[in-house]
Amino acid sequence: MTQREKAMLFRAMHIAPEILILPNAWDAASARVFEHSGFAAVGTSSAGLANSLGYPDGEYAPRDELLFVVRRIAHTVRVPVTADIEAGYGANSIVETVKTVQGVLDSGAVGINLEDAAAGGSALVDSALQSEKIRAIRALGETAAIPLVINARTDAFHLLGLEPRAQLKLALERAGAYREAGADCVFVPFVRDAATIGELAKEIDGPVNILATPGGPGVAELARLGVARVSVGSGPHRATLALIRRIATELREEGAYDSFMKDTIPYPEANALFEDLVNVD
Repeated sequence: MTQREKAMLFRAMHIAPEILILPNAWDAASARVFEHSGFAAVGTSSAGLANSLGYPDGEYAPRDELLFVVRRIAHTVRVPVTADIEAGYGANSIVETVKTVQGVLDSGAVGINLEDAAAGGSALVDSALQSEKIRAIRALGETAAIPLVINARTDAFHLLGLEPRAQLKLALERAGAYREAGADCVFVPFVRDAATIGELAKEIDGPVNILATPGGPGVAELARLGVARVSVGSGPHRATLALIRRIATELREEGAYDSFMKDTIPYPEANALFEDLVNVD
């Protein structure tokens, strides 16, 4: 498929009868495993990607390094790829945010996550500015003739000091503004309560993305509640780190190898994941 065809396909997944289950990769290998496991699209994890490069989450990974990994992922899998660009590496600059999104398009990806948390995550950016960013990104996609899928994230439920109903009201206000500005989907993470998720799906005029969290509803329940997309964020990456820590502890303290010998993918199978890509740049 061309990049435009992938973008159109990815956009259609958000309005399909079936809920879109989106795994989040942090490098080309994890993306390839997700693709081979049958997922129709792959997202990136900002935290997982940053950690894999040796940085904490929060736009500490330089933009060019992030875009290099996005490019490697997009050129390693055949399914649509959407990139988590955090706040767009633009702070209060629409120009810098558009520059980041242009890099995403150049990488071969067809979607973005754009969040509205201010630096440090203790406050939200001005919703009018965020809406202007979304309009500018939408215009960029139209100019490039690629229907880029904009997943507008609001961290209203991550703010401390707000009562749940106030968080819900704020999330709905921002979701409406972002949809009006041109967002394809609204991402509302950190919500576990089924009733609240159902209210978000009912009141937001458009597809809603929920983050899978411990204690939250499963995929079937989210679909019943009207959620269009569920993503897993940095969960798989952190689970992988936990496995590596178990391997390290066992190897150092016991001189044993059981933790990684038990479920290891055989070398020929792992290598075969990439053999058809050797002539791809």
